[in-house]
Amino acid sequence: MQIQWKITKKRGYARPLLSFTIRLEDHEKALCLPTLRIPSTICEPLDSWQEHCWPGQFERANPPQIGSPYDIDIPSHQGRYGEQSFRLPWREDNQYPEIEESFALVREAFEAEVSRAYASQPMNEEGELSSSQAIQKHIAPAVVGERLLRCARKMSQAS
Repeated sequence: MQIQWKITKKRGYARPLLSFTIRLEDHEKALCLPTLRIPSTICEPLDSWQEHCWPGQFERANPPQIGSPYDIDIPSHQGRYGEQSFRLPWREDNQYPEIEESFALVREAFEAEVSRAYASQPMNEEGELSSSQAIQKHIAPAVVGERLLRCARKMSQAS
């Protein structure tokens, strides 16, 4: 799995935007993993549709008003790998340590799922089953008699 992310923010009171992609490697896709939804430690700001946060509002209020954490989805083996994005709360220092922390949690959860899937061993089994000797002994006289009658009919038709 590869996670790539970037945070972009305009000057001023604009809220930053976290953009990221999560891509599975071919050997991970081959395990047919399901979509995983991992709770992050990245909190969605209230009214996250709003690209800005003015002084005294939401995360800049006293006390700050924080929304609930985002969930991060890891796509399944058939999933699409487009870019995802989250609006981040405005911070004066532009420090977001929870981003790397959350992606570490995603990696940990994904690796646990890979381990579980990898433990399911491959198999290639073939089998064959024939009639038992008991049934063969039981029907042998009738089968032999039928064959003898067929041969006799052929011989009589040939003459």
